[in-house]
Amino acid sequence: MADTLPPLSLYIHTPWCVRKCPYCDFNSHEPGTHGFTPRDLPEAAYLEALLQDLDGDLALAAGRKIQTIFIGGGTPSLLSPAFYDRLLEAIEARLPFATDIEITLEANPGTTEQERFIGYRAAGINRLSLGIQSFQPHQLHALGRIHSGDEAITAVAQARRAGFTNINIDLMHGLPDQTPQLAMDDIAQALALTPEHLSWYQLTLEPNTAFHSQPPVLPEEEALWDIQDNGHQLLEQAGFRRYEISAYARVDYQSRHNLNYWQFGDYLGIGAGAHAKLSHIDENGQWRIERRWKTRQPDAYLKRAGDLRGFIAGKQLIKADELPLEFAMNALRLTDGVALETWSAYTGLPTAMLLTRLQTAEKKGLLMQMPEKLRASPQGLLFLNELLASICDDSA
Repeated sequence: MADTLPPLSLYIHTPWCVRKCPYCDFNSHEPGTHGFTPRDLPEAAYLEALLQDLDGDLALAAGRKIQTIFIGGGTPSLLSPAFYDRLLEAIEARLPFATDIEITLEANPGTTEQERFIGYRAAGINRLSLGIQSFQPHQLHALGRIHSGDEAITAVAQARRAGFTNINIDLMHGLPDQTPQLAMDDIAQALALTPEHLSWYQLTLEPNTAFHSQPPVLPEEEALWDIQDNGHQLLEQAGFRRYEISAYARVDYQSRHNLNYWQFGDYLGIGAGAHAKLSHIDENGQWRIERRWKTRQPDAYLKRAGDLRGFIAGKQLIKADELPLEFAMNALRLTDGVALETWSAYTGLPTAMLLTRLQTAEKKGLLMQMPEKLRASPQGLLFLNELLASICDDSA
């Protein structure tokens, strides 16, 4: 049965940050103590909770190998290499790893040092995602980042010396008072560090963030278009191919973990506020796809350890008529789209059901007609929300 299900990944959430950034709507929390250091974090208790959390989900992963692991946050690099060494060893004892497993750790340049990178690599982490966002002092200050541009450059060099050969740099554009030239300067500096992958995405003012309640002055629409066009050209000229709306990679260095999300694969989620999407075939041979999420607040999550209720805060079975949109929200972010056969393979439903929901988008020119492939048109990539709204329209 496991062979008929989508690939399986694992997401691990670390909920703590030294300081909450004003644009961040992720589940991240400041420990709230002056002079905070990573030593203040309850590593032993969180490790025990994570493993209990995973134990509660093991039946959902029976017979399946973990293809990728992504450790996100928050700031995962606040936790020690020894923590990840013990965690990954314990996970592999419970679930088999693919021989070529990709294990990514998000790291903040303001919380790293040479010995930590060496320890992370020795623990089995083989991909780093560095949250740099910008190299400009005034932009970093506006974004509430705790590192400098020089520290970001140093962090990449330290990671290389530690043996990392697969590094992603996170950059943002459309920042407060950012000109197209400043945005290109950030890309140029990132390219000089020769990363294998670049996530380049526009700042958005998300609800429940400091920036949403007190919006900064952002570039005008015309400047944003110039930044996007110029940045795209600069990255492609440097040998980076755009494979997702905000992701660029050198050949063979796409994020396999994120590709599994976008191709509607399955993933377990452990840690405070972690989400999961899991498929199974019930005793009647019916395909079921469920989303579930864990207790969000770190203190509440830790208190659930040993609790018979477990760590699940909620779960929801995805209804058949909701699956086309669920699938398209992910698949249509990919510039190459996905094979139509993926729909049936990963949902257990006939392709005709999806195609019926795509008729409106096709008529609007937001979807390309390609044999055996589902792919957004260039216009559809620019206006993804409109494309998804079309898929919700049953009137066509």
